[in-house]
Amino acid sequence: MSAPDDWIAALPEPRRTDIAAIDQRIRTAAPQLRRYMDGGVLAFGRYRYRYASKREGDAAVLGIASNKAYISLYASPVGVEPWAGRLPKANVGKGCIRFKHASDVDLDVIDEVIAAAAAKDGVLIESGV
Repeated sequence: MSAPDDWIAALPEPRRTDIAAIDQRIRTAAPQLRRYMDGGVLAFGRYRYRYASKREGDAAVLGIASNKAYISLYASPVGVEPWAGRLPKANVGKGCIRFKHASDVDLDVIDEVIAAAAAKDGVLIESGV
């Protein structure tokens, strides 16, 4: 088992099944993305960011977190607001989709988010530069 598999296996049900389903969708839709743990988040791929302030760093293109009240799917390099109208049971922020169960979201829409974020793997994204 890998650290990501151990993390998923340690989750309580039904969260384990929901996160495993999202994990499998990412691995199927974007098998080229490296899968790893990053600070308690199941992460995939990497991109580099640079702001006008000259601050820069690296972050995962996709991440899954198990929070107390919901599951978070992070797709920061693409911004997820364009999909908000198609995810009515989710709470959608700038770079994060929050939902209680995988069945609460249209998984075809999640696949679109995965594909868009995966396309940013290895890319430098500059904001306000």
